Amino acid sequence: MDILLADFQDLTVIRTFEEGYILGKNGVEVFLHKNEATDSLTIDEEVNVFVYKDHQGRLTGTMFEPKATVNTYGWCEVVKVIEGLGVFVNIGTTKDVLIEKNDLPVFEDVWPIEGDYLCCTIKITKSNQLLGKLATENYFIDNMSSATDTMFNKTVNGQIVRNRKVGVNIFTDEGFYGFIHESEMLSEPRLGEKVTGRIIDVKEDGQINVSLLPRKQEAISTDVQKILEYMDNRGGAMPFSDKSQPEDIAERFNISKAAFKRALGTLMKDGKVYQEKGWTYYIEKK
Repeated sequence: MDILLADFQDLTVIRTFEEGYILGKNGVEVFLHKNEATDSLTIDEEVNVFVYKDHQGRLTGTMFEPKATVNTYGWCEVVKVIEGLGVFVNIGTTKDVLIEKNDLPVFEDVWPIEGDYLCCTIKITKSNQLLGKLATENYFIDNMSSATDTMFNKTVNGQIVRNRKVGVNIFTDEGFYGFIHESEMLSEPRLGEKVTGRIIDVKEDGQINVSLLPRKQEAISTDVQKILEYMDNRGGAMPFSDKSQPEDIAERFNISKAAFKRALGTLMKDGKVYQEKGWTYYIEKK
């Protein structure tokens, strides 16, 4: 077959009908729906179209530019997740493309969900089917923008592009490529998840290290809120104090004992609570 799949090529209009057009090249025919044409076409007119196979297995074309082709990469939205199989992404055609599970993280709990975005290209199987293929680390390095020292401690937003044994890689809205160590996150984000963090290191090659942990002041505020909510639900008292065991604090509040003591210290300094015999109580306002 002289017609290439998942790429643009010049074809000739050989027939027209109510639903659209039949395009041809070397005896091979391609269906082009009228909604996939950028203008009205006439017989013998040459048009440039992206060719793929539709749900019925027939060769189909579109004159609109897909988000990804066999020669290009693009950010494609996840539209469906099938356990044990993979995820389907929208590349801008009427047919969504599967990214197989072998190209995704080993653990499905960090697979993308609907609405996440993946950077991918297209590959053709031996049976001429289209599959999505995630962008490699080399792609992001080759296409990244180099960060400078002035970006240190700046807040960045970006997509998780790879999950590793000890962390994840991020590609930011600015085009920076970076790494987030497992110690700099509360939980592992999903592949394709949009996250917000801060730059904690800029390397000589322009790559960055990012932390997803809240800044200390923000963390204290969050931890204080956890303590107050817990005390509110218990009538203004709790069986925890700065003498409580670290494992008990972690189990109840999901924070370290050091973070708990800082938050408790803030509340005591503000005159909101006091401690007595291993318990913490609200100070009643008179």
